[in-house]
Amino acid sequence: MKLNLGCGNAKRAGWVNVDRFAGCAPDQVVDLEVSPWPWADSSVDEVALIHALEHLGATPAAYLGLMGELWRVCAPDARIEIVVPHPRSDSFLNDPTHVRAVTPDGLALFDRALNRQWAAQGAANTPLGLQLGIDFEIESVDYQLVDEWHGRLRRGEIDRAQVADALRHFNNVCGQIAIVLRARKPLR
Repeated sequence: MKLNLGCGNAKRAGWVNVDRFAGCAPDQVVDLEVSPWPWADSSVDEVALIHALEHLGATPAAYLGLMGELWRVCAPDARIEIVVPHPRSDSFLNDPTHVRAVTPDGLALFDRALNRQWAAQGAANTPLGLQLGIDFEIESVDYQLVDEWHGRLRRGEIDRAQVADALRHFNNVCGQIAIVLRARKPLR
């Protein structure tokens, strides 16, 4: 099964399109902040959360519950595609329904291998993967630059190191982040 969670009007053919608002005519109306989700354990091979995750989990309990349910329904090696606005972009800041910044570093807290590595180093990172019994590995991260910065990079006016520095210091360098996670679960 493939789930397009928080689909809004962006339906995907061959997927179960899910939203909490019936007005966008999803295949299933589900509030993802309410547990349990209506899908069986380890039943989902692929998940899309395209401009959806930043709208969910205003409280830590709601967000951690959502991540726990995502883990529960994912099959071993399930692929989770997440696209979110960069938290330093106007598109993130201007929408009052955006309740949570989603970043690769924040999602890395759900990676048990990293949790163990941090513990061995005495790092203060919160080991959410170990605490919650879930394990997501970041497979890829793509910072999608806004046109101005992308053009400057393409024309050779700046290099990738300068872009990385700008991402740390300025707003509106990156419009959105595309992140792919994999569910690390033993095969049964």
